[in-house]
Amino acid sequence: MEHLPEGPGIIVFYHGTFHIDYFFLLSRLYLQRGKLCILVADKALFYVPGLKPLLQVMAGIPGSKAECVEMLKKGCLLGIAPGGAREAFFSDENYNLLWGKRKGFAQLALEAKVPIIPMFTKNIKEVCRGYGRTRLSRWLYEKTRFISTPMYGYFPVKLCTYLGEPIPYDPNTTAEELAEKTKVAIENLRDQYQKVPGNILRAVSERFGKHNKD
Repeated sequence: MEHLPEGPGIIVFYHGTFHIDYFFLLSRLYLQRGKLCILVADKALFYVPGLKPLLQVMAGIPGSKAECVEMLKKGCLLGIAPGGAREAFFSDENYNLLWGKRKGFAQLALEAKVPIIPMFTKNIKEVCRGYGRTRLSRWLYEKTRFISTPMYGYFPVKLCTYLGEPIPYDPNTTAEELAEKTKVAIENLRDQYQKVPGNILRAVSERFGKHNKD
């Protein structure tokens, strides 16, 4: 938690199939500091039946760029998962980051002159898995943004969230360079703390003993 700034910033995290880790962080931050972290979510999620109330309770917004910059300038923390649904449903137990060429979060950070805090949660992919991950389902998603892979799981795995050192604002850094720095920072957290490929039974067993990564 010491890596979270008192002022504004952007928490960038790996998107598990069900990112309950972010909700835990949001709760802890509010309890310890009385501060909310605004989740910037895909506007399509607000049209999913039953999901809009959850997103609203968790301070989620389908924020435009201008709205996000304004929030940052007012001192807010924002939470963004650049991989979105693509990473949630099509990244496998090897925890590959699927960001494509997304750099909007980096442009926000540069425009608002705020740091980026990388975040990764050990075993988050073992909480839930997507079923039916095929080339056809990936093609369908890329063409329509429609998710055809149902989830299964909600396994009681041991989770541990790691926040890396903030990547400070640098006016000489481009959005592309900042996005790449952030991606590397999250990959470094993954490589340091996550044993791959992920395994559900191992992740559950870690609740009952100390299992360090080899």
